[in-house]
Amino acid sequence: MVLLIFLLVFFLLLSLYYCIKFALIIIRIQDVLEESLDIIDSKYNNLSKILEIPVFYNSPEVKSVINELEETRDSLLYIANQLTNNLKNTKKEEEKDFD
Repeated sequence: MVLLIFLLVFFLLLSLYYCIKFALIIIRIQDVLEESLDIIDSKYNNLSKILEIPVFYNSPEVKSVINELEETRDSLLYIANQLTNNLKNTKKEEEKDFD
């Protein structure tokens, strides 16, 4: 009987240790994602401002660079939307679990 209680307490402490460890990892990842989204947002705004400037030189190289900038801006927006959609879906699922 004592051995069973000892084993249960041991597994309880072990599971608490790993729950706390994983919770801290998740919190760190969330912080990194939020910082990354802030950086992506500022870069997206900078690229949008640059692309609003009219170009008076019709070289194919210049057009190519502008197209690449537009694709990069669109890619940043797509990544930010995917990350925020995943975070929103996760929050909605957590709210449903608590209801």
